[in-house]
Amino acid sequence: MKKIIFLGIPMFLFLSFSACKEAPKQVVDQSEELNKWFDTKYEELLQMSPLSLTVQGRKDQYDKIDDMSKEAEDKELAWYTQSVKELKEKFNYDNLNDTDQTSYDLWVYQYETLKEGKIFRDMSYVFDQMRGNHTSLPNYLINFHKVDSLSDMKAYVSRIQETGRAINQLIARAKDQAALGIIPPKFTFETVIRQAQGLRNGTPILEDMNRKIDALLASEKIASEEATSLRAQSESAINNYFKPAYENLLSWLESEEDNAEPKPTGVSRHPNGKDFYNYRLKVSTTTDLTADEIHEIGLKEVARIKGEMMAIKDKVGFDGDLDAFFTFVNTDKQFFFPNTDEGRQAYLDESTKYLDTINKKLPDYFGMLPKAKLEVRRVEAFREQDGAPQHYMQGTPDGSRPGTYYVHLSDMNAMPRSTMEGVAYHEGSPGHHMQVSIAQELESVPKFRTQAGFNAYSEGWALYTEALAKEMGGYQNPYYDFGRLVNEIWRAIRLVVDTGLHAKGWTEADGIKYFKENSSISDGAIKAEVQRYMVMPGQATGYKIGMLKIQELRKKAEAALGDQFDIKGFHDTVLGGGALPLKLLERRVNDWVNSQK
Repeated sequence: MKKIIFLGIPMFLFLSFSACKEAPKQVVDQSEELNKWFDTKYEELLQMSPLSLTVQGRKDQYDKIDDMSKEAEDKELAWYTQSVKELKEKFNYDNLNDTDQTSYDLWVYQYETLKEGKIFRDMSYVFDQMRGNHTSLPNYLINFHKVDSLSDMKAYVSRIQETGRAINQLIARAKDQAALGIIPPKFTFETVIRQAQGLRNGTPILEDMNRKIDALLASEKIASEEATSLRAQSESAINNYFKPAYENLLSWLESEEDNAEPKPTGVSRHPNGKDFYNYRLKVSTTTDLTADEIHEIGLKEVARIKGEMMAIKDKVGFDGDLDAFFTFVNTDKQFFFPNTDEGRQAYLDESTKYLDTINKKLPDYFGMLPKAKLEVRRVEAFREQDGAPQHYMQGTPDGSRPGTYYVHLSDMNAMPRSTMEGVAYHEGSPGHHMQVSIAQELESVPKFRTQAGFNAYSEGWALYTEALAKEMGGYQNPYYDFGRLVNEIWRAIRLVVDTGLHAKGWTEADGIKYFKENSSISDGAIKAEVQRYMVMPGQATGYKIGMLKIQELRKKAEAALGDQFDIKGFHDTVLGGGALPLKLLERRVNDWVNSQK
């Protein structure tokens, strides 16, 4: 996630990191040299990932796909090790200003996180229903590989061949995992097999290739003979590289499926699983909170939010207890669009309407606004899942490709209208789209910071903005305000269920039971959620932990500054440094508060 254009930024943002006085010349000179060094190193890092280059809208190595092997990971870690050694040798930390010290700390933090994770690299499942490359690679090619010329199309064909190589590398890694006894749950195999079967013949890819060839032909950028040749090359690449790789994948999945546990607990069942989970919690929350501490925070938040839910239930005059109100909101037809194409379009249209309305109010709460546009779209059929969570896909730093809010609409009965408004703010503005776009557009920090991503920061911000939108005039319908609380308690439940599954021996059924007892989320969405936690340990804990930290920092700033507190200044401070681990974010906010006193 990441980008930013400066629109009326208060001068204090520039002063706060130099203690409100002109920095000594040695600091300025060191700063210029340091930022140049960071940009050089980040470019070296980018060149190791052709897909990252494409995501940023660049066409370097446009005919390549990343090396998915362990050897490539070893090469990256060795490069990072050398870069940190060089950083410490070339630059005196004490001579850096606050902004540059943050950049320095961030670079070292990313390296140390990568280094610490090396011993766990066989623990993360290679193929799962949430983020496996078997679906993400086709998605990247369809949505990110832009074709403007004959050479771009030839590069696309080459990338199909490269995708076959990458999938086979990943299969080899999955086999290594299985040999160590690390196999995802049975439900993962069922979903991934279905996804791979839908992709095996490469139909979605070939259709996209032909569309892009047609566009080149229509714009007279290629002749008809070249179009014919490109179609033949595309089909050949699919048949000779893409299809065999997916057939290999299906063969392995089907042979291994019977070894998967049908009713597993979390990753603690694997060798070294407890240490792996603790590492994932550290990465996901960017804190040192233990599983027990996170579990307790979740229980307390669930109880608090339930109290607010009761208040809304009483406000609308519902006659019954909270469980009965959950059932009402979860089943009454007024809270769902029809399970038809018209209903699906209505969901997209109404989500867009909420975003358009909130966008008009952003200047009252933010000094910095993104230039990147946002689209609301349905997930592509080959990766759509009933009840799966909505998600955001970043645009390019230059704004040429908009950010996209993706929605799973295959089952409209799993997509309640009551939660739709809050999710739109979370994924769009002032949530992910605004945060990511502002970060990508930043010009005041080294480029690597414009592209950094930290789960607790980015998801914490998006969840914070769900509540912020209420301050901004959202949720005029009390049932939709209840839906906001449904979204929030959902994230609080995640703290309880994720730690329960991975640290306390809970089964999938235990997680589903707790979810059903404490939320109005549909059965399909609950099942998809719990299965998500099973294959992405720790990731779901970042949302609430990050939100609570941002809310804590705001309360402290309000208390310290009183009438001097400026909501625009606070938000610009949180967003204006790009994504950060929570400790570095707290340092940044404290510096801003001190500059305002």
